[in-house]
Amino acid sequence: MSRTRCCWKRLPTAVAVLAMVGGVATFPRLDAAGPPMPRFAVDAAWPPRLPNGWVMGDASSIAVDGRDHVFVLSRPRTVAPERQTQAAPAVMEFDARGAFVKGWGGPGTGYDWPDTEHGIYVDSRDRVWIGGNNPIAQLRLTPRSDDMLLTFSRDGAFIKQIGGRDRARGNADRDHPKEPADIFVDPRTNEAYIADGYGNRRVLVLDADTGAFKRMWGAFGNVPADPPAVPPAAAGAPAVAPPLDTSGRGPDQFGIVHSVEVSKDGLVYVADRGNRRVQVFRTDGTFVTQAFINRAVSSPNTAAGIAFSPDPQQEYLYVADFGNAKVVILRRATLEVLGEFGGLGAQPGQFQNLHHIAVDSKGNMYTAEVAPGRRVQRFVFKGIS
Repeated sequence: MSRTRCCWKRLPTAVAVLAMVGGVATFPRLDAAGPPMPRFAVDAAWPPRLPNGWVMGDASSIAVDGRDHVFVLSRPRTVAPERQTQAAPAVMEFDARGAFVKGWGGPGTGYDWPDTEHGIYVDSRDRVWIGGNNPIAQLRLTPRSDDMLLTFSRDGAFIKQIGGRDRARGNADRDHPKEPADIFVDPRTNEAYIADGYGNRRVLVLDADTGAFKRMWGAFGNVPADPPAVPPAAAGAPAVAPPLDTSGRGPDQFGIVHSVEVSKDGLVYVADRGNRRVQVFRTDGTFVTQAFINRAVSSPNTAAGIAFSPDPQQEYLYVADFGNAKVVILRRATLEVLGEFGGLGAQPGQFQNLHHIAVDSKGNMYTAEVAPGRRVQRFVFKGIS
């Protein structure tokens, strides 16, 4: 299938084209013997043009609130220097129809705004959580480290900061995250689960009101450990990436803890992007199971974002495959891979560095792409095939 078209793939037998809303709808012709799975159509008209001639930087994260409003977190500093005066606000809210509601965010008095915006989440109390991941080398905009989480009202009023810039002291530090990648707040316990994820290698659980430490864990429920020091390369020698493992249970420590979600039945799903897997835990950190995402391919990074289908059982698990430009669909109860859609490219329905995903109450999916994609997309839920 051409790379200029968005593809839908049911594993292992049926292949079809993902439909485009407003265009010719070519829905999957599916193998009748295959398991049922969700299907989607890309809405190429979403969202409408931004107001004020704004230009959006890298779209690092996306979240949906209880009203099905969509919150986009972008990186204004990544807009080209000659267009900085047109840079869109870091946080933009769209209603369920895709109409722009408001924009806000950025440095202010009383808090440390991240130098590199990374994750956004809107909890059941309408608190907007934001984390950053500066100073990852390829993104570094300043020499400072984003060792904090911020909460705001849905209108952008500052509420609280947890941690602080340049304060984290490694995986044993209970008071500060280090370049946190993602957040989920469980409304049943008011606990914030942090994918603490770039500077550290752990899931960190805090009281969502006070920021008080509750517990933490690493891969397989192990004690999270700081990575070993990397010896400096010889002058002029190219960096050598470690070989990718394609068998066995994988490393005993997380790679990049990139996303976290808690299901209604009390299981914690962690996207371990650097190790190309999703690990599942009980809320106390007890390891349950894991699944690898496109482990046999050459990309060193796959599982970047996680979302559940909105049905009462949350039957389906959606995983953003960063390195292979796809959304992978799994049956949540078994972690069986049912299919995938997407493909590398700039056309609607394709992806370039698919970073985070979210799902609304109707089952529609929203995706955020960092550079070179630098966009958000909407995929309309079309039912279970």
